[in-house]
Amino acid sequence: MDVLTHLFVGLHIIGIAALLGGVLTQMNAMRGGGARVVPAMLHGALTMLVTGIVLVGLSEAQHVHLSVPKIGLKLAFLVVILGLVYVKRDEETVEKGVVATVGALTVANIFIAVLWT
Repeated sequence: MDVLTHLFVGLHIIGIAALLGGVLTQMNAMRGGGARVVPAMLHGALTMLVTGIVLVGLSEAQHVHLSVPKIGLKLAFLVVILGLVYVKRDEETVEKGVVATVGALTVANIFIAVLWT
């Protein structure tokens, strides 16, 4: 069961990398007003959602105590991220605030995961 958990943690990190990488690729475009939501953002967020749900399930199956407020806050941030990238995915350009919000919530999600013990 530990191998499965580690596999999904790795996939979760890959999802975070795809989401944050998508944001970082748009940093120069944000200055010029031509930023857009790239597919990596949507795919990364969806990967994070699916692997996060699986990780919670695996933890519950192993009777590991989880911080419900922590998981709830991370899920709330991810739902906002998913909403933004899904709605704006087909637009040619988006306001730089959209990409900045996605990036800020992603970084906040990372720090919640790492620092909230």
